Amino acid sequence: QVQLVESGGGLVQAGGSLRLSCAASGTIFSIYTMAWYRQAPGKQRELVAAITSERTTNYADSVKGRFTISRDGAKNTVYLQMNSLKSEDTAVYYCKGSIGQYNYWGQGTQVTVSS
Repeated sequence: QVQLVESGGGLVQAGGSLRLSCAASGTIFSIYTMAWYRQAPGKQRELVAAITSERTTNYADSVKGRFTISRDGAKNTVYLQMNSLKSEDTAVYYCKGSIGQYNYWGQGTQVTVSS
């Protein structure tokens, strides 16, 4: 069974940084496209960043230049480095693993940016 476990969320001041981690188990991590989504209160869940098995990346316009997604195959982990955080980045951040028609989600980690 595929499991994704996020960590690294917390409270940070505007302008600060956080690094989120998502550890995968129960699957061949390297073949999955991995992504980070976020959902703020009262808003729909949105894609933040994604990375394919070939390490091709894409980002939401709102985070380009501030966030970096990466993956470590040896650790079966995907990361989201978040710099220059803004209050509007406050949300629950979710990790997703995708292959074909299958999608797996983590439980989410809260990121709160105080202004």
